Amino acid sequence: MNTEHDWITTPVTADMLRGFLDLEQTPHGLLPHRLPARARRQIPDDRLAVAEAQPSGVRLVFRTRATVVELDTLPTRRVYRGFPAPADGVYDLLVDGRLAAQATVAGGNVRTIVDMVTQSAELTEGPAGTARFAELPAGDKDIEIWLPHTEVTELIALRTDAPVEPAPDNGRKVWLHHGSSISHGSNAAHPTAIWPALAASRGGVELVNLGFGGSALLDPFTARAMRDTPADLISLKIGINVANADAMRLRAFTPAVHGFLDTIREGHPTTPLLVVSPVLCPIQEDTPGPLAPDLDGGTLRFKATGDPAERAAGRLTLNVIRNELARVVEQRAADDPNLHYLDGRDLYGEKDYAEFPLPDEVHPDPAGHRRIGENFARLVFGEGGPFATGTG
Repeated sequence: MNTEHDWITTPVTADMLRGFLDLEQTPHGLLPHRLPARARRQIPDDRLAVAEAQPSGVRLVFRTRATVVELDTLPTRRVYRGFPAPADGVYDLLVDGRLAAQATVAGGNVRTIVDMVTQSAELTEGPAGTARFAELPAGDKDIEIWLPHTEVTELIALRTDAPVEPAPDNGRKVWLHHGSSISHGSNAAHPTAIWPALAASRGGVELVNLGFGGSALLDPFTARAMRDTPADLISLKIGINVANADAMRLRAFTPAVHGFLDTIREGHPTTPLLVVSPVLCPIQEDTPGPLAPDLDGGTLRFKATGDPAERAAGRLTLNVIRNELARVVEQRAADDPNLHYLDGRDLYGEKDYAEFPLPDEVHPDPAGHRRIGENFARLVFGEGGPFATGTG
């Protein structure tokens, strides 16, 4: 910690945080969660347990005239055995809604994935560190600090060189979104560059992001969490994890979609609700899962390992899923005028793939995230869209 300032330490409390559903008190500080405790007790695998604790879309929000801000955290990073460690996660600091500074935190815990299929891991503990932001503009301003979207982050202490007060209510609508690793932000460069954050900024809404890497599997506990979360706008980007995990056949998928929507409607009977089918992913368009890592050439890519001939027996591909989602939404919309459907290929399709290929055959690169966010803002938040806000 720098000692040249008269520091003011402000406890990190729930009223300073947005984009989370629950807070856990740890021996170090506060750990934001994106699923409530009841749901976490029902999680069946370590992949989702880690993903929901990674604070994609979670940010500290406050008002201050400080020109220097320090945030002590304990990160937990994920690395894959045999691969280079990823760069330290980025903390984005926004001043009055604009990206003004970035920082990283060295040290922290390291979670080493020893088996990519089972996700079994070993944890090595490390020290906490500090994200420091200096030379911020003088005068009163609204500050947002977006936490690294793929690092579990325990919040320890906030220090500033001027007092901190709660940020005023901006009056924006709350957008609750659920999706897969692409919504979580896989391969995005920093937390405000994940496509839901980009779309939320363009749409002028407050994001609550329930994008969970590998885990958009129509889990009933996720539906109940969404049912019980206040929201003005809700979207579900579903299907790709069901296919690439080979988790269901068509017979189980259709009732699961109905049940997920039924549960959300119990808490949000008339809220605009958008179902988004998978974006283009050539390896899964007509080939069922499961996916398997393909390490040929030393670069991680994925391949679908199912037999396309088994579609007739109910094996799921992205084209099968899109057709079924469109049919389900059309059927339900007859009695639910606030239910909408969007083909994911309108967000990222053949032309986008030609311009911004998927580096690992599944996840977009930073430019792909930007394209998806721009298209979502235009089609969904823009004029005539199901979430039209007048600012998209």
